[in-house]
Amino acid sequence: MNKKIMAAVAIAVTLMGCKTSPTGRTQIALYSEQKMDEMGTASFEQMKQEQTIEQNAKTNRYVQCVADALIAQLPVQYAQQQWEVVVFKEPSANAFALPGGKIGVHTGLLSVAKDQHQLAAVMGHEVGHVIAQHANERVSQNSLLQIGLQAGNVALEMGNVQYRNAIMQGLGLGAQYGVMLPFSRSHESEADVIGLDLMAKAGFNPQGAVELWQNMDKAGGERPAEFLSTHPSPENRIALLQSKMTQANSKAAEAKRQGRNPVCK
Repeated sequence: MNKKIMAAVAIAVTLMGCKTSPTGRTQIALYSEQKMDEMGTASFEQMKQEQTIEQNAKTNRYVQCVADALIAQLPVQYAQQQWEVVVFKEPSANAFALPGGKIGVHTGLLSVAKDQHQLAAVMGHEVGHVIAQHANERVSQNSLLQIGLQAGNVALEMGNVQYRNAIMQGLGLGAQYGVMLPFSRSHESEADVIGLDLMAKAGFNPQGAVELWQNMDKAGGERPAEFLSTHPSPENRIALLQSKMTQANSKAAEAKRQGRNPVCK
């Protein structure tokens, strides 16, 4: 039985889709884009049923204006997609994007992202997760981890290993801290870089990304250590963004020369 499960793991790893992210990183992607779009759309519809949607026309126009400017600079397959943008009446400073062309923004974010440039940094980051297919990677990796843990469980049962449950709990923690969280931080950093590039191409001021995370740092309060967090620390995010700022400023200047100068308010 153990051999069969391990063989299944090997076959899955051999046959799984391997892709390259926009930053050149090799990715695991077991699911089709159509399947991910279906999952994203279903999740978004459920959110719209369960959460209060902001009805203020000015707020919705503002968020839509920023979204439109960013979407116009996406790769063709995404720029031509029909995107849906919804503002949720939620106090948390949060936003998200889902496969299937779905963007959600919480009203609480608008008190932290002080202007269109800072809001573009957040929304660009979230759309960056979508175009880099991070959701597919996470779902795929979860699937492979579950298969691997099941294989380990069978091996322990067959060997009648004492304290099997405690060992399996340790394996779960090892997978969480050793694989899943660092992987999440790599996604966040990659989305920061993609979002910075996207907002610059759209004509927003790239410095808004740094200012946003400075605001987030002030508003964040106490946080877990970065080792136990799914997100890089604001300090590390700011350092990464600043390291890319010269190139981003050049792209923003070129965007303005080409007439891309969004005015969202």
